Amino acid sequence: METKRDGEWFEVRIPEKWEGYTVHRIMEKEWHVPRKLMHRFRSNREVTINSDAVHWKDTKVTTGDTLHIRLFKPQPLEVTPAPMNIDVIYEDDHLLVVNKPSGVFTHPNRPSETDTLVNGVAAYFQENGIHATPKYVHRLDRDTSGAILFAKHDLAIAMLGKELQKRTIKRTYLAWAHGKVEPEEGIITKPIGKDLTHPVRRCVSSEGQYAETHYKVMEYSETDHASLLKLHLQTGRTHQIRVHLSHTGHPLVGDKMYGGEGRVNFKQALHAALLTFVHPFTEEVIKCLAFPPSGSPLFSERHIRLLNR
Repeated sequence: METKRDGEWFEVRIPEKWEGYTVHRIMEKEWHVPRKLMHRFRSNREVTINSDAVHWKDTKVTTGDTLHIRLFKPQPLEVTPAPMNIDVIYEDDHLLVVNKPSGVFTHPNRPSETDTLVNGVAAYFQENGIHATPKYVHRLDRDTSGAILFAKHDLAIAMLGKELQKRTIKRTYLAWAHGKVEPEEGIITKPIGKDLTHPVRRCVSSEGQYAETHYKVMEYSETDHASLLKLHLQTGRTHQIRVHLSHTGHPLVGDKMYGGEGRVNFKQALHAALLTFVHPFTEEVIKCLAFPPSGSPLFSERHIRLLNR
């Protein structure tokens, strides 16, 4: 898809596959624009064809036409910015992928919290002249490190949210699990629900939601009696990897809540190492590798490279 930014406006060259489509079809069926945002675009005449305001349901586009959308209108910052060292993996006018450190919450749980990744990204937006509130597409647990995807405007978050529902955004994790995991490759399909004896913990429960985790053993450490796993989630339940591995008798190293042990700052050995998705506007496949910090006692650059095997 041929696209570019022009100030507050986003320009798209109509591709051949959209020949004869109405503007309304592009907005509703191709880009899944929410009704509230559709209303704003219409009311403010923020969508044009060849620089002309047109009737959305009557006007059909032709290959090579220019579609303009006012996507980059300045928006108020809705969270408190807090300076943080932000490790940017990928960035363009629409998206930002950040490598989250372990020990940091993704977003505030109370208005008084200002030390989360969202607050740090808000400060990054301020420093770089991005007049918007960062919107996270998915989350990671506080003690899980790795790639998190953010949207920079309302249409991007809507489109990416739809992709998340369709499971076309792929997240690949690396983890150290206690013991020698066998078989070396498999699928764990156990429903996950709330643990009624604990305010935060989850558990395998017949009354829980369907959950599916794919895993593969990458290597085994005799010294630590632990397996390095590559994991892919087919579903995205809270604590899914932690619950599934614990249920199989191989909890994450350092994950005390689910039976793990370890000396590494008591943090679970789980890292979101690879994020793969189709860019909502350019339709390019974007692959983002999240490397651990230098000197990490859990994961190394070599471990990340193993994902390409």
